[in-house]
Amino acid sequence: MSMPPDCCLKGFAWEGTPTGKETKLNTNATYVSGTNPSVAIVVIHDLFGWKWNNLRLLADHFAAEADATVYVPDFFGGEALDPEKILAARWEELDLPDFVWRRNNKEVRGPEMVEFVGALRRQGFERVGAVGYCYGGWAVFRLAGAEWEEGRRLVDFVSAGHPSGLTAKEIVGVRIDVPVQLLAPEHDGQFTPELKLHAFVALQKKGVSFEYQHFPGVEHACLTRGDEKVPGDRAALVRGKNAVVAWARQWLHEV
Repeated sequence: MSMPPDCCLKGFAWEGTPTGKETKLNTNATYVSGTNPSVAIVVIHDLFGWKWNNLRLLADHFAAEADATVYVPDFFGGEALDPEKILAARWEELDLPDFVWRRNNKEVRGPEMVEFVGALRRQGFERVGAVGYCYGGWAVFRLAGAEWEEGRRLVDFVSAGHPSGLTAKEIVGVRIDVPVQLLAPEHDGQFTPELKLHAFVALQKKGVSFEYQHFPGVEHACLTRGDEKVPGDRAALVRGKNAVVAWARQWLHEV
């Protein structure tokens, strides 16, 4: 995974208090919201980690509006970047190369993510979706290509918001029976115009059910760290939340 640009690491903290609880599932500390015993959504965090208030607020919305039990696991092994240092742009105090490349690269975290979703399946969840933002964007594509028990798909849908670290190979590696949603800000140094075009063409060619939503005038991270007090950012984050809810309801309840 390449080094994230500044746009991956800036953002605004939203107001509000999450209503879920912290627990442990499999080997991961996890935030849980909702109580549906048969439908689950796994939300994979960005570089701000599983305790980022904005992400937990989104998880609460997904649980209530998509009628699902929503899990936000810790996939950073108990470690975390200091959000105050990130928001203050104190980059010299953060060892990003070590944190991203060595401790939390795809080879380390990818299998752990697959195992976590497998644990939900073994608990009896009949349908499971996965939503990922920034760092979590590449991860949901990995999940979309995974299987469990006699070749069955591991997840029933994925949604990727402004994905980072995503490769062309991971895009074409999704299973044909896993619907894919892409939420793409206009200005994004990680999900580049070339990669956007590749995803649009490759998913059609493969025959995957997919949805591509373009967010004009906003930049990378707008869906999880946009400034809710700025009209353009607020409109994007609300639209992004509603898009995930509609996608989840379609593939977790209506098929």
